[in-house]
Amino acid sequence: MADQPTIRLATPEGKCIDLQASERVARQLTPALHEVEATEESLLATLSFPDTPPKRGAVYTALITPPPTAENPNPIPVGMALYFYNYSTWRSAPGIYLEDLYVQPSARGNGYGFKLLKYLAKQVLEVSGRRLEWSVLTWNEPSIRFYEQVGARGMDEWMKMMVEGDALTRLAEGV
Repeated sequence: MADQPTIRLATPEGKCIDLQASERVARQLTPALHEVEATEESLLATLSFPDTPPKRGAVYTALITPPPTAENPNPIPVGMALYFYNYSTWRSAPGIYLEDLYVQPSARGNGYGFKLLKYLAKQVLEVSGRRLEWSVLTWNEPSIRFYEQVGARGMDEWMKMMVEGDALTRLAEGV
């Protein structure tokens, strides 16, 4: 039996795993659970899958599954990285933005988060990209320490901005 975890892109059949992982992430960030609007239908409509044409704003999900064991010959994914390709005009190169990285608490400490980041770093280099970037909540110190251990650094000179809901509608209407 293989002794390494496997990483693969999610398929339409695996959409429930993505939804479950999104809900788990939100539970960790309580009170954010009420903000999860994802459904199986919305995931199918918005995620891109390896054997289908990319959708506008293509978003992919890499899933990591532990190696099979005698006790668990058919393991299920325990972690995911939801990501999309972006572009840097300053670098004149593509990159990847990691939207969500999640490993089930019971599977943490096995290097799965690192392996997912390594997978994404390879994807960046395969397209001659120059960076892998993401956001992390300022109070999530364990994650910040983990990210710093893999070579990430905070970007003090940038502030994340967002427009959503009614403000997005007003902006689109030019009001």
